[in-house]
Amino acid sequence: MGAVLRAGERTLEIVRLAGTEKRPILRLRGVDSREAAEELRGVELTVDSGDAPKLGDEEWWAHELEGCEVRDGERVLGTVERLMELPSCEALEVTPPGGGRSVIIPMVKDAVRRVAVSERLIEVDLDFIGVEAPAAQDPGAGEGA
Repeated sequence: MGAVLRAGERTLEIVRLAGTEKRPILRLRGVDSREAAEELRGVELTVDSGDAPKLGDEEWWAHELEGCEVRDGERVLGTVERLMELPSCEALEVTPPGGGRSVIIPMVKDAVRRVAVSERLIEVDLDFIGVEAPAAQDPGAGEGA
C-alpha cells in the first residue's frame, strides 16, 4: 500500500486495506495491538489533498461544499452545513440565514443547477425541490415604535 494518513499529530502508513469503500478496514504500521488501535478511537484520520484520489467532473469533496451559499437566482436559501449520505443519493444540509430549521437538498441534476466551489456558491431549483427561500429579514423588525 504505502499510502500515509494523519491521525491527530501522528503520521501513519497504511500497510493493508480490506473491507468495503463505505466501511474500510485499515492496518497501520506501528498499530500492532488492540490497545494501540483503541488509542486511535475518535481520532480524525486525514490525508493530504495531494494524496487523495482525483475526482471526476461534477464531483467535489464534502469540505469544499461546506460553507457555500445556496441560492436560486436572488433567493438565498442559506449555507451548506454538511454533505449527508442518504440511501438514494447524497444531499446538502442547508441552514437558513439567521438560523432556523435546516433544509435538505438532494445532490441530483434536477435540484442542483450549478456548483461553483471557487465562488463558494451552489445554485438550486427551489421550485423542483418544493421549498421556499426564507423571507428577507427587515432590519427594523421587532423594534419598538
